[in-house]
Amino acid sequence: MLSQSRSPLRLESRSLGIQIAAVVLGTIVLTLSSYVIVPMYPVPVTMQTYAILAVAALYGWRMGTLTVLAWLGQAAIGMPVLAGGTGGLAVFAGPTAGYIIAWPLITALVGWLVERGWNGHRPLLALLAMLTASAICLAMGAAWLSGFVGVEKAIAAGVLPFLLGDALKSALAAATLMVLARKGKA
Repeated sequence: MLSQSRSPLRLESRSLGIQIAAVVLGTIVLTLSSYVIVPMYPVPVTMQTYAILAVAALYGWRMGTLTVLAWLGQAAIGMPVLAGGTGGLAVFAGPTAGYIIAWPLITALVGWLVERGWNGHRPLLALLAMLTASAICLAMGAAWLSGFVGVEKAIAAGVLPFLLGDALKSALAAATLMVLARKGKA
């Protein structure tokens, strides 16, 4: 139901050991998704968005956001976990920082919506949650990027080339939820 509040994997009710393992596994999945890359300048295309949406949807807003923050913490200390094996504090001030800053926010949003029924049992709502999160991420990314290249170029280089890919990744994340719901796992 829309008022129901639980994540598909119900990690919030699992032992601390399972929760820690889930965060570690989530950061590994997020890192691996960062290495699936199509180089573009100033913002590369990766599978990070799909992985972030999937972690958010499967883990719920609390555990999903914690996982994304742990992953970004790894990046901040210099671990090569982001697109193309980047890491370090410089990525939090560079052209892609707006997207990076959006990730925990969209994770919380998608996780919260999925916990309230926007999930695999309601695939259109799940898709709407994913598309909304992608739009927020693109808007925040472009807003930040505009400080480097101007508004027109930020939209041309930081939004338009990603619209189709983000729509497809959103659909893939919603489809993942739908398949898991049919198997009784989400």
